[in-house]
Amino acid sequence: MFIDEAEIVVRAGSGGDGCVSFRREKFVAFGGPDGGTGGDGGSVILRGAESVETLMDFKGKHHWNAKNGGPGEGRNMTGARGDDLIIELPVGTLVYDRATDILVKDLHGHGVECCIARGGKGGRGNVSFATATQQAPREHEPGEPGEMRELRLELKLIADVGLVGLPNAGKSTLLSRISQARPKIGAYPFTTLKPQLGIVELSDNRRFVVADIPGLIEGAHEGAGLGDAFLRHIERTRVIVHLVDICPLDEQSPVDAYHAIRRELREHSQSLADKEEIVVANKTDLIPSNDAVNEFAEAIGKNVLSISAVSGAGIAELTERLWSMVGRHKPVERKPVELPVPPHLRTNQS
Repeated sequence: MFIDEAEIVVRAGSGGDGCVSFRREKFVAFGGPDGGTGGDGGSVILRGAESVETLMDFKGKHHWNAKNGGPGEGRNMTGARGDDLIIELPVGTLVYDRATDILVKDLHGHGVECCIARGGKGGRGNVSFATATQQAPREHEPGEPGEMRELRLELKLIADVGLVGLPNAGKSTLLSRISQARPKIGAYPFTTLKPQLGIVELSDNRRFVVADIPGLIEGAHEGAGLGDAFLRHIERTRVIVHLVDICPLDEQSPVDAYHAIRRELREHSQSLADKEEIVVANKTDLIPSNDAVNEFAEAIGKNVLSISAVSGAGIAELTERLWSMVGRHKPVERKPVELPVPPHLRTNQS
């Protein structure tokens, strides 16, 4: 199951209490205090990991707690430090503070991490309170509580190219043709139920990542079909491939299909609709000539590339053109402008 949203509560470990203890040694009449400090509590660290693909593990477990620090001991021994809790999340996860909806961190790469909740400090033992006038103190400090935060997690896949189109436009077939991805392919609508990623490898060690999202239909922004919830996964892409069935089985023309998808992109996000687009007419193996493609291109006022994902016609030209389009863009900014983060948070890697 593909899960791309979750809400969790993280709690860092509390510090251990300080110890009240006095030396008891043979032939030492006045040993004095020797109570040690409590250990610090463990912190909660979020880390991007390529081995994690979805947020499924966080739907069934909402509370994540780090270990508490151990209490101080006699002989001026400090308590054990609580172990940090490292939570691995999919690369591309956005971490929001649930109360304020502030973006705290974008885990935009493998190994990128953030200390989201800091463990409490251990309390001082009675040896810390000894003075010249108070040589046998019985004071100690309790450990500080660890920080607790309520978080909202939102996954946005990171890809260079995004595939959009109506159901049965042939997106999954195209993805399987140009990459090693093996999405489910069927002769019925909504075969693809979750986003799929594939890596396109060209000569001279050139490669780029393609994301295929479930098919859209008119009214998706209002919840029709599978809705537009998966469109967030192509918001990071540099180029959009708009795949159109040039020989549809239903009565909807390719022109109407194209404009229907464009409306859904605009309703979701104008920035998504403004991305560079390449229009691709698929299933040309089913038409006797290229007249239908030319009429389609004239009707929408754009250049249209003809391919057949089944036979492979036009695939090489498409991938080369995509490579040139991806290369023209500056690298995708993996770290968005983030709102101010509370001062107690620290970032280990940016």
